[in-house]
Amino acid sequence: MIGGSAKGRRLSAPPGAHTRPTTDRVKESIFNIIQFTLPEAQVLDLFCGSGQMGIEAVSRGAAGCLLVDSDRRAAAVSRKNVEMCRMTEQADVRCQDAESAAASLGQSSMDIIFLDPPYGGEPMRRILSCIYRFDILRSRGIMICESDKNDDLGPVLPPYRLLKRYVYGRVAVTTITRD
Repeated sequence: MIGGSAKGRRLSAPPGAHTRPTTDRVKESIFNIIQFTLPEAQVLDLFCGSGQMGIEAVSRGAAGCLLVDSDRRAAAVSRKNVEMCRMTEQADVRCQDAESAAASLGQSSMDIIFLDPPYGGEPMRRILSCIYRFDILRSRGIMICESDKNDDLGPVLPPYRLLKRYVYGRVAVTTITRD
């Protein structure tokens, strides 16, 4: 962890090559982007892997976080990390596919959504379409979409709009808000 109440704690990572932990450089940039949205926010971390982004958000002042990953091993590691950081009251972990998790949430229920699906464009386009359809981001909330810099995320549909795209080596971070 790089900031907040859990700073310095080392999180476990799921086994295998399917999980790409966000680098500290990219993570610090993301948290600089959302620093004013973060206090007391409700956060959704889809494709959470180890849970590092959601746990970092709670560590830095978010009110609560839902961590979702369809891989049982990743969900188990996320639970372990939540417990190790003593955040079981603020963070809930679900082993569920991202689309089902988004569909189960209420309209305008999240302030911040982290999206870090497998690279290639199609998984990101699919989950963004689902989020637009179920409209789970609150007005003036922010989505943080981590992808390969060459991935096409598709059109941003109203009332959502593109804020900015940042590139860090091969990684792109695209920010989207809801008006």
